[in-house]
Amino acid sequence: METLAYGSWPSPIDAALAAAHDGHPEFVGFVGDEAWWTEPRPTEGGRRTLVRRRTDGATESVLPTPWNVRSRVIEYGGQPWAGTVVDGRPLVVFVNFADQRLYRYAPDGDPRPLTPVSPVGGGLRWADPVLLPDRGEVWCVLEEFTGDGPGDVRRVLAAVPLDGSAAQDRDAVRELTDARHRFVTGPRISPDGRSAAWLAWDHPGMPWDGTELVLTGVRADGTLGEPRTIAGGPEESIVQVDWAHDGALLYTSDRTGWWNLYRDGEPLCRREEEFGGPLWKLGHRWFAPLESGLIAVVHGRGATALGILDPETAEVVDAAGPWTEFAPTLAVHGERVVAVGASPRSAHELVELDTRTGRARVIGAGHDDAVDPAYYPEPQIRTFTGPAGRDIHAHVYPPHHPTCVAPGDELPPYVVWAHGGPTSRAPLVLDLAIAYFTSRGIGVVEVNYGGSTGHGREYRNRLREQWGVVDVEDCAAVAQALADEGTADRDRLAIRGGSAGGWTAAVSLAATDVYACGTIIYPILDLTGWGEGETHDFESQYLETLVGPLAEVPARYAERSPTEHADQITAPFLLLQGLDDVICPPVQCERFLARMEDRRVPHAYIAFEGEGHGFRRAETMTRALESELSLYAQVFVLNPPGIPTLELDK
Repeated sequence: METLAYGSWPSPIDAALAAAHDGHPEFVGFVGDEAWWTEPRPTEGGRRTLVRRRTDGATESVLPTPWNVRSRVIEYGGQPWAGTVVDGRPLVVFVNFADQRLYRYAPDGDPRPLTPVSPVGGGLRWADPVLLPDRGEVWCVLEEFTGDGPGDVRRVLAAVPLDGSAAQDRDAVRELTDARHRFVTGPRISPDGRSAAWLAWDHPGMPWDGTELVLTGVRADGTLGEPRTIAGGPEESIVQVDWAHDGALLYTSDRTGWWNLYRDGEPLCRREEEFGGPLWKLGHRWFAPLESGLIAVVHGRGATALGILDPETAEVVDAAGPWTEFAPTLAVHGERVVAVGASPRSAHELVELDTRTGRARVIGAGHDDAVDPAYYPEPQIRTFTGPAGRDIHAHVYPPHHPTCVAPGDELPPYVVWAHGGPTSRAPLVLDLAIAYFTSRGIGVVEVNYGGSTGHGREYRNRLREQWGVVDVEDCAAVAQALADEGTADRDRLAIRGGSAGGWTAAVSLAATDVYACGTIIYPILDLTGWGEGETHDFESQYLETLVGPLAEVPARYAERSPTEHADQITAPFLLLQGLDDVICPPVQCERFLARMEDRRVPHAYIAFEGEGHGFRRAETMTRALESELSLYAQVFVLNPPGIPTLELDK
């Protein structure tokens, strides 16, 4: 073992390696006997490709660059493809990111557009498709802009002809519903084809606050009857609906305070754990019914497992294997279940469970150790005590290196990671961006502050009208607890986060003296501007719950915004922003920096062309990580080898 100061340990995990492994498989499905899914390609401009696993076990990307299978509906997107087999051949439809058109694809030909381009505002967008080849249509969510503003938009269920007749003709798209609800998910068709169900909600609610389960009949001509709400409401969040093979209606509701599974309104497995999660993307799936009557479920409390629920006994048998976290995507075919699982020692990979044998195996995107696993962090699951004695859940990643230790009298620097959302959580999975720091001797702690998901509605509701308070307090409490117990150096604490986490990082620098510096990534910085139209439609009234009604408490919006308190920030910071971001637009950063003029606080602002909300290009992520490490090196007086120096303005 070699004794070197924290932050100076040599590591084979460089920023380019971490960037190349960013992202994970998503939106799994079956096309006949074959499993298909989307997969990121950071080194190919950040696009997502469609991958198939043939019956002989071979996998291949079915769409070359520049095809990018990704929807922009509600900006976060959703299920961007669907597939089936017709006359022995695969038939697939998908959304292409660049033009947001829906395309038809067969493996022996080029993609053919099914929908037109609209020059109005954000155009026509599609998500959560359901293929109905017998009708010659694909049913899905249509998001249509009616003007140039982010709120000039309507959303309906629509039927698109599979013959391409709507490719240049908007009138050939058959609308199935009116726009009575601001938001809808894609339809789920009953096994007999006579009923359709979907979810809907309206401003100012978010789908984790309250949704409605809508049911209607499907007439012989393919039109829908009068929709009626059969479950849900402003304080009941239903996040998924589907049909069992016997025609029973299944859905996940949090009416008891936990997202549990229901069958025709009756609970199937009442537990104080989650069988659902926040619906940030249309088409997320936490359960999938099998032909046998069993139900595949992604469930847990603070983490998620893949299990098989027996509705008759309410018993859940979890799949055996090394995976400790499963993403909200599932597909079933016969007795096979495909999911996406990960662990602290492995990145997300395609997992197939055979429900007959109970055997689970990796079938795609298999984890391959890019470096010796001895350099991976060794996380600890911790619960800290915050203000008023409240629990705060966190993952602590101490500095870790197979051949280096620090001098015995030195305490390590630590970076507090605040996740985005804020109605979300940090999963405990292998992340080479975290390993990038811990393998160099910098600790990381992910804080699932009050308001995070995975711990029931009561924990989630802690952030109601308390955003910028509870999240900031919880992150600070964890940082201070690590310092008090001698785990972290009190004088070398930093905070970082992206999106809502960027907000928490910025507020923390303005409102506390806990941190020596911070990294603020595509953040919200000015609540009033964001609440008055500087963001997209989906989250345009999110602050009504997180902060309070703008019309009633306008002073609170100014009181909590870092832009209004730039004079209180004295710690150095790095600000990273995508110039194409419509969720947290660059104007927020520009306004904040204008308030920082003449403050003489060391800082750097890096804006990336071609990047939106969430960096996807390898070169962007590489520069961002290296810049972040350089900030910590300068502030904490570290000496990481081979890292370009970030120039700080003063």
